Amino acid sequence: MSTHDSLATSAAVSTVASMVDHTLLKPEATAADVAALVAEARQLGAYSVCVSPSMLPLTGTGAVKVATVCGFPSGAHHPGVKAVEAAGAAANGADEIDMVINLALATTGQYDGIEAEIAAVRVAAPAPVVLKVIIESAALTDEQIVAVCRAAEAAGADFVKTSTGFHPAGGATVHAVELMAATVGGRLGVKASGGIRTTEAALEMIAAGATRLGLSGTAAVLAGLTD
Repeated sequence: MSTHDSLATSAAVSTVASMVDHTLLKPEATAADVAALVAEARQLGAYSVCVSPSMLPLTGTGAVKVATVCGFPSGAHHPGVKAVEAAGAAANGADEIDMVINLALATTGQYDGIEAEIAAVRVAAPAPVVLKVIIESAALTDEQIVAVCRAAEAAGADFVKTSTGFHPAGGATVHAVELMAATVGGRLGVKASGGIRTTEAALEMIAAGATRLGLSGTAAVLAGLTD
């Protein structure tokens, strides 16, 4: 490999790493597991770590941001509960909060209700906390994806996010990311998450318009850029 190629590869790894929320949301994850996650995120140059709210506050994160989840993984929580959870997470040092929408509202066309619950979380965790809205895109029609993304934007969210990674319908798809990116038009970020396990899949999501990636196997994805 030439010096030029080596530098280009290094830049590609750094660029992709800087888009990654290095994630550990398994229910059985321990404090030791999270500490290892943080250490690996720092080593890899990931943008953030994403952990369960019970793991906050975190120490030793350095420049790595701290993200957590809210209303996870079902989204079937009262808006007031989501708001309290978000406020607590922010108070415990979360830089970013990934909240799950109430899917029943989406599948029955109650988009005002979705906007209201997102707005409640936004009030509870105001900027500069970054608010990402998990829409569980694999469980929605295209029409529902568009409507939910519009509700998220109207409620003051910063990102829309494909998936929790826990829904049986599946995770991120290129089609969903393209549709979400077209809907928010660069005004919000788009996070692709759920089932992204290969370098090829990660690059496809970025090409489709993802501006953030939720990965648990970050090291393997980044290693694929050097092959």
